[in-house]
Amino acid sequence: MALNYPYEIKDLSEQENSEILRYFKGIQDSYVRVGPKGYFFTSGFKEDAPKIYNLALKADDVWVVSLPKSGTTWTQELVWMVANDCDYEEAKTRNLMERFPFLEMGMFLKSSKTKDMPNQLSLNITEQEKQIIASMYRSGIDLIEEMPSPRFIKSHLPLSLLPPSLLDTCKVVHVARDPRDVAVSYYYHCKLFLNTNFTGDFNTFWKFFINDQIEHLPYFENLKEWWAQKTHPNLLFLFYEDLLKDLPSAVRNVADFLGKQMSKQQIDRLCDHLSFDNFKTNLSVNCEGIRSLGLLRENHSFIRKGKSGGWRDYFDEEMQQEAARWMQDNLRGTGLKFQTVD
Repeated sequence: MALNYPYEIKDLSEQENSEILRYFKGIQDSYVRVGPKGYFFTSGFKEDAPKIYNLALKADDVWVVSLPKSGTTWTQELVWMVANDCDYEEAKTRNLMERFPFLEMGMFLKSSKTKDMPNQLSLNITEQEKQIIASMYRSGIDLIEEMPSPRFIKSHLPLSLLPPSLLDTCKVVHVARDPRDVAVSYYYHCKLFLNTNFTGDFNTFWKFFINDQIEHLPYFENLKEWWAQKTHPNLLFLFYEDLLKDLPSAVRNVADFLGKQMSKQQIDRLCDHLSFDNFKTNLSVNCEGIRSLGLLRENHSFIRKGKSGGWRDYFDEEMQQEAARWMQDNLRGTGLKFQTVD
């Protein structure tokens, strides 16, 4: 029996919606807030929210969950490779989006502007590109329900909006990243993808970010839901900065968590596979496969710099002080700290 969805979903006011659409000129036309914490999503989440909450779980499901732009793709590839005994051939021939579908992907493609996009995009493209379009325009929920076990699932949702028995049923890897670096990476992401098509500067984007007017925010409310469960035996909580500092240790931690044995040679090879230079040119993970579909802005790339502390190049003194206060207020009493890797 399906559970009743426990949270109210409210449309944004016309004024707030218009303010957002002034800068985000992609395919969205309206937004919502969900529950008492006001999680922000495109209006397409209304349809998917109860289905996600009631997703039937399997004991061998493996999840990677994070806030957007926190090293999610990197962690997905790491987890999938460890769980699949480093099957480099399959990882090369099957796109990560297919191996590790994005649970709430469908909400981004539900608006009045997207109804005929699959037909428009399907003209004069390859069969592989048609498959990518088909998977993008199908609900991530449907794709996951049809997948054979073991299933690998990506999400950016807070724990409260996912199936209530998730942590008691499945293995979940969560990766967290300094929110200032997240904001910079999210800014470039929203400029890269034409479905969001952010047209403002970083200062403007930062205001949207700390005012929780971008998908999957508020940042700290989302993060703290996972941090509160960090000792749960089915949750492995990682920091992006730690992966940068000591990737072999992170691989060993994931292997132990998933009950896999790996030799030093296997770990060394996997770390080389996951190195920034190789990852940036890996067509299975870097989204270049959809560039020919006209969904990405020219002269921008999905895998950007792969570093920590780059936010310093974007924050003026006033923004640095604002971010410090915001982080201090939200981290107080949590024991949660971020460490920059220079």
